[in-house]
Amino acid sequence: MEAKQNGATKFPAFSRLLDLAISKTASDIHVVPGAHPLLRIDGRLLPVTSEPPLTKEKVDNLLSEIAKTEVLEKVRNRQEVDFSFEYKNTRFRTNIYLQKDLPAASLRLIPSAIKSYTELGLPPIIEHFTAQSQGLVIITGPTGHGKSTTLASMVQKINLERREHIITIEDPIEYLFHNEKSLISQREVGNDTMSFTTALRSALREDPNVILIGEMRDLETIESALVMAETGHLVLTTLHTNSAAQTVDRIVSVFPSYQQQQIRSQLAAVILGVMSQRLIPRISGGRTVAAEVMIANAAVRTLIRDSKIHQIPNVIQTSASEGMILLDKVLAELISRGEVSLEDALTWSISPKSLKMMVY
Repeated sequence: MEAKQNGATKFPAFSRLLDLAISKTASDIHVVPGAHPLLRIDGRLLPVTSEPPLTKEKVDNLLSEIAKTEVLEKVRNRQEVDFSFEYKNTRFRTNIYLQKDLPAASLRLIPSAIKSYTELGLPPIIEHFTAQSQGLVIITGPTGHGKSTTLASMVQKINLERREHIITIEDPIEYLFHNEKSLISQREVGNDTMSFTTALRSALREDPNVILIGEMRDLETIESALVMAETGHLVLTTLHTNSAAQTVDRIVSVFPSYQQQQIRSQLAAVILGVMSQRLIPRISGGRTVAAEVMIANAAVRTLIRDSKIHQIPNVIQTSASEGMILLDKVLAELISRGEVSLEDALTWSISPKSLKMMVY
């Protein structure tokens, strides 16, 4: 769903806050009646104390600048609404919702420039994933830790290097791509298509080579993603899971028990790998990426097929030569180089006890 204004239009009431967020390289803006505006900077939520607490009238005024009248009417009728708008070469993925019967909003900042995986500090295994013509790659991690940015970087790498038809299915569209060597069709749920499942069914008739699914939210979307990967497509997607093993377990457990063995076999056949990432505050400022990497080699595929998912971390640990690494190992390396503090690393560790043993 698009915003009322385009990128060339000024937002008289909102521009000061938008400018501040851009200048501070904030990742998010929160606008809630009764509170100061808040910016999330380097993962931490900070109040904008130079602005007074927001009144209902002020919030209404701010939201009326960025959203169409019919969008605000949906919110008043108890419907949350997602859309994006552009301001000064930055897209803002926006969610407007009701809290205590009053409208509020959360805005995610999305830079217009798509960075390469090296600029993002991602592991070089990304090159292996994007070079494939068929299979399933899953990027995981908590909300706000760069999953969409990683997917965009992967799509852009393919776009710059290969002649492919890339279809993205998102809710809402985040990064905007421009055709280079590839043709890119970007579809937004709620605007260009009714649902992820509907768009995926339609994609089979649209001659795609690569399909980006913004998020695998339900059984139907996961099932469709597996079928697309099986039928000769490269599928890139995300999940809100914390590790490679948890990702495999989540996919299988979504299905009823009678279907799980079939799904394990199907997943083992199509999965290329999982990268589970975190953005950790740097001691020197900013954030750095820490990413667990699982590549679906023969051992991993066998463990998935045989329902021995709990053994996947052991394979990752012993397969460093193939480019695999556990998240806690990455965190320990960041601590030893003096890039991040132990306290921040422990916050995002899979096994804090194991991490402490690696460090001490």
